[in-house]
Amino acid sequence: MNYQETIDFLYARLPMFTRVGAAAIKKGLDNTLAFCKSLDDPQNKFRSVHVGGTNGKGSTSHMLAAILQTAGYKTGLYTSPHLKDFRERIRINGEMIQQNEVVDFVEKSLSTIESIEPSFFEVTVALAFDHFAKHQVDIAIIEVGLGGRLDSTNVITPLLSVITNIGYDHMNLLGNTLAEIASEKAGIIKPGVPVVIGENRKDLISLFQAKAKETSSDIVITANERQMDGKWTANEYGDIVLETSTSDGQSFTMDLSGSYQLNNLSTVLSSVDQLRKFGFDITTDHLKKALSNVKELTGLAGRWQTLQKHPLIICDTGHNEDGIREVVKNIQAVPYHKLHMVIGMVKDKDISKVLTLLPKDAIYYFCQPQLERAKPAIELADEARNFGLTGDAFPTVSEALNAAKQEALAEDLIFIGGSTFVVAEIV
Repeated sequence: MNYQETIDFLYARLPMFTRVGAAAIKKGLDNTLAFCKSLDDPQNKFRSVHVGGTNGKGSTSHMLAAILQTAGYKTGLYTSPHLKDFRERIRINGEMIQQNEVVDFVEKSLSTIESIEPSFFEVTVALAFDHFAKHQVDIAIIEVGLGGRLDSTNVITPLLSVITNIGYDHMNLLGNTLAEIASEKAGIIKPGVPVVIGENRKDLISLFQAKAKETSSDIVITANERQMDGKWTANEYGDIVLETSTSDGQSFTMDLSGSYQLNNLSTVLSSVDQLRKFGFDITTDHLKKALSNVKELTGLAGRWQTLQKHPLIICDTGHNEDGIREVVKNIQAVPYHKLHMVIGMVKDKDISKVLTLLPKDAIYYFCQPQLERAKPAIELADEARNFGLTGDAFPTVSEALNAAKQEALAEDLIFIGGSTFVVAEIV
């Protein structure tokens, strides 16, 4: 098989969460452990940082990777899902895995795939670990896919665990309360492995502290480590430039736009402090250079990304309650005459809380991304109407965006989001 045939095979042969939802989840780590054993356990051949949480884990992972590679370390980065190219999930120093390496891995692993019938995600995780081991990375940043305790990535024993925050998302899989969700996220805390916690709610912090005590793990609560001040301003391109300062006198300018990055930065800086204890030589200059160039260094896209001006078109992958709350905050910081919202969502989530947060003084263009999990645009429009959000329904993202462009004036703002999969079709 060539590369495209290989990817098509994986999509067709294996259950994929992004397409079918919960039915693709294979609970437990047995498949991943079996797959890794067939590869001589590559997950044990490189050092790693494990990053989980509800929101912010992707940005935090990319920031940490940018910092480490700027400091001169050969750095692997595993994230999910991808936006355009499957290979975005697996990078070393910002470079995606080569197409021929994906083909070779799948060909070599066909008998294992037939034998254990893994999920798409389980294969991807095994591929990433094999890639990082073969290329002898100095360290790899591994982002949790979903949850933590039963996530396929949880077969690693990292130097450091990081949990960014806790919010309502994937409740059908993780639980209906924040405490239940936090318990699943806390499952990445390993015996004797220090953990950095970005969450600041006292009841959830107590839960993490209890888990860390159980595993004899040092725990760092970022809210107790440093006070962060930030000033964000929207430039003419809609980029929200974040100027930050810390209680210990450090200041940074970040290229990751969005006010929510202030919390992520605090978690990242506490994580860097821990990595220094393991002997990593990371200077303030490394931090400043990396944080101002995360997108270029790692290839991160879809986080408050400006696609066009006149009219201004911005997308963001925020899709749950906390993510949308931050998106709305950013929209309010951008000057515009009229707001146009191109919105699509998936059907296996309770979206009522998200709909209550969306601005009512906007024109809506409801759409559906091209995957099985997509909520039909007409159903989304009907549900949104109950929350005072009005607009037309379109069968595709591109048709909705084209309609918004036709209606928008040069001084207007078009926002595209509601789902990672909506953003993936236009970036």
